[in-house]
Amino acid sequence: MSKDTPKSNVIAKRYEKAELMEKQGINLYPNTFRKQIDIKEIKERYGELRNEELEKVEESFVVAGRIMAIRSFGKATFAHIQDQSGKIQIFLQQKELGNDKYNFLKKLDIGDIIGVKGRLFKTKTNELTLNVLDFELVTKSLRPLPEKFHGLKDVEARYRQRYVDLIVNPSTREIFRTRTKILKFIRKFLDERGFMEVETPMMQVIPGGATARPFETYHNALGMKLYLRIAPELYLKRLLVGGFEKVYEINRNFRNEGISTQHNPEFTMLEFYMAYADYNDLFKITEEMFSSLALEILGTQKIQYQGYEIDLTPPWNKLSFYESLEKIGGLSKKDYMDYTRAKQLVTQLGENVKHYETLGKVQTKLFDLLVEPKLIQPHFIYHYPTEVSPLSRRNEKDPTITDRFELFIAGREMANAFSELNDPRDQRKRFEEQIKEKAQGDEEAHFMDEDYIRALEYGMPPAAGEGIGIDRLVMLLTDSPSIREVILFPLLKPEK
Repeated sequence: MSKDTPKSNVIAKRYEKAELMEKQGINLYPNTFRKQIDIKEIKERYGELRNEELEKVEESFVVAGRIMAIRSFGKATFAHIQDQSGKIQIFLQQKELGNDKYNFLKKLDIGDIIGVKGRLFKTKTNELTLNVLDFELVTKSLRPLPEKFHGLKDVEARYRQRYVDLIVNPSTREIFRTRTKILKFIRKFLDERGFMEVETPMMQVIPGGATARPFETYHNALGMKLYLRIAPELYLKRLLVGGFEKVYEINRNFRNEGISTQHNPEFTMLEFYMAYADYNDLFKITEEMFSSLALEILGTQKIQYQGYEIDLTPPWNKLSFYESLEKIGGLSKKDYMDYTRAKQLVTQLGENVKHYETLGKVQTKLFDLLVEPKLIQPHFIYHYPTEVSPLSRRNEKDPTITDRFELFIAGREMANAFSELNDPRDQRKRFEEQIKEKAQGDEEAHFMDEDYIRALEYGMPPAAGEGIGIDRLVMLLTDSPSIREVILFPLLKPEK
């Protein structure tokens, strides 16, 4: 930032003021003040009382907050302070505080954090206000808050300086409060159904559990390359082998892929696995989890998302993968079952088909282009081709498809679930096919994981498992258009 910009001049003046205050013996960053109550609690308890009733409240309140606005009228000053729970107006008078203390008020700036002690009253405009009996500086702000921080032109600044975004935009704070509530609800939902929360490695010798390009790192002491996990799936299923029958993990995953409104290289997933179940059991659990979550968070199962009303009331629509290509994608069997024709259609729709991509992968691209954007209301799409489902159990009647479904809401994938493949012989063959694809240039293909095969050889009970994208779920329930809105610190290019 150039030194002669208006903003830098303001910062320079604040630094000068701070140095002068310190020369006067003022501690700009003390750690002696202790707040006793949140602003929200004060407002909840006393916000509805009339002035005559407030006069009978003998209690004084000790709160702390950041100065968000200040208006001085000579010997009296109004200000608004904000803590984690909300804002309250404060009233400071020279006759109450004395000359020295009131003059000290003039040294404060918007953005400073102060501690105040005061009693409640209501102004003529009926605003609950603290009549300040005493106050002190808690933290000096050396940088001014932006005046208009929430315009579209400042979107990147909001993500890059999330700390400022949280200060000045109540809607941002509410998104992340909601995110916390969602996670608490999910844990409670699964705990009540007998699931155990576990933790599995984030650094892995062999990345697995999804088709994605991993991030690489290196362990100096052991002299070995490691990968940041793309999914915890294969470790969670090892736990099923070990005898835990219901496990889940709310995990951070890392995938070395592009960034978009739906993708961040670091993201949060819920994965849960249950023995003696198949994918049919997960249809019901998923409907129940999403619909009851919406009811808990929003008080309704009919939610608003980016101009759409989405009804999460069960039961949801179900279509097989190939049915969806026909009924929603408008294709015929000849279009999607003939490799040359399917490849030609994908190319016409503006996507490339790589030389190693099989018919199943080309069909999946047709689905992504023609079907997925149209799935606004909840849809389960099931029976995916086996060649694009390397960890899923084959369908008993038709081995070319798997007992797998994906959930789509608002035109995007929200969950992926399947009956687990527990035959080590079939799993080895699937891994071998993936290795061939990797050799042909597919950087997202699975690695061979001999230890996972060994685990299956000990015997994994029949099971079903599911992964749910937490970030996209938060987007849905907070009406957020971009994944960056729901991740506190999304990945951005470094500032110039």
